[in-house]
Amino acid sequence: MSAGFEGSYGGRADRISSAAVMECKICWTVYDPALGDEFRQILPGTPFTALPEDWTCPTCDAPAAQFMVRDDPGAADAASRPGARDAASWLAGRVAALEAEFREIWHGKMRDVPLVNASLHVEAVGFALYDGRPLGVLVAPWFMNLFLLPAEDEDWSDLTPGAKEVLDFPSGSYEFIHNVRPMVGGYKACSLFSPMTDFASQLQAVDVARAVTVELFKAENLEETDRAAEIRSTREAELAAAEPACEAEEGAADEAPAVPTRRAVISGGLATEAPGE
Repeated sequence: MSAGFEGSYGGRADRISSAAVMECKICWTVYDPALGDEFRQILPGTPFTALPEDWTCPTCDAPAAQFMVRDDPGAADAASRPGARDAASWLAGRVAALEAEFREIWHGKMRDVPLVNASLHVEAVGFALYDGRPLGVLVAPWFMNLFLLPAEDEDWSDLTPGAKEVLDFPSGSYEFIHNVRPMVGGYKACSLFSPMTDFASQLQAVDVARAVTVELFKAENLEETDRAAEIRSTREAELAAAEPACEAEEGAADEAPAVPTRRAVISGGLATEAPGE
C-alpha cells in the first residue's frame, strides 16, 4: 500500500482504522471494508489499508492514494486506546513475516531443486482476518498453499510439525498440516498445488489464488462435493446390474466417475492431492 492517502487525515494512513469507509475523489466510488470488492475478489472484512498494492478503483482505475475518508466508525475507538496496534497493521506485519520466511527458503535452498517454476516468486494473496486469524494463500515457485496463522493473542509455537488437522469452512472441510518456522512461528497449511509447473506466469497463479479465497466461503461448493456418495452408489448399482452381461468388457470403464474433492472445487478443479508444504 502507499504510505499515505491524499485527503485522509492529512495523508497519514496509520490514523485510519480498519473500519474506515473510503471514497474515490475521481468518481465517488465507495470502498466499504464490510463488503470488500467483488470485482477484484477482495473478501468482505478486508480493511482499506490491507488491500493489494496494485488495487485500483473498480470504476475509474484511480489508485488507492486518490481515495479519501468518507466515514471511519473505528477512529474514535482507536484514539481512545493509545498504544493499541491497529488490526490492519498487525495483519500486514504477519503477512510480511510469512513472505520473508519463504523468500529466504527460496533463495537459500529451493532454487536448484528440480520441478520448481523459476518464473514464479513468493507472494501472499488475499490475506484477511477470519475469526481473528490471518487466512490467505501463499504462492511460491514450488507450491501454492492456503495458510492459517494464529490470532494476535495465540501462540502456535508448540504445534507438532507434520501433524494434521481438519478445519471447517462454508465450502467444506479441509485437511491442514501443522508446521513451525523461525520467522513466522507456528502455522497451518492446506496444499493446493505442488509442484507449480502448470502455471505459465505469476499473474495466472495469483488469479487462481484469489479465486480460492472467494470459493472457500461459498456454501454451494459444499453441496457439490457432498453428492459424492450419491453419485458413486448410483454408478456402482448400474455396474452391478450390468455385470452378468459384460464381464468380458470389464476394465477402466467400470470404475465409478471421479467426484471432485472440495480442495479441487475451490481451486477451479486444478488442485491435485499433493502433500502439504
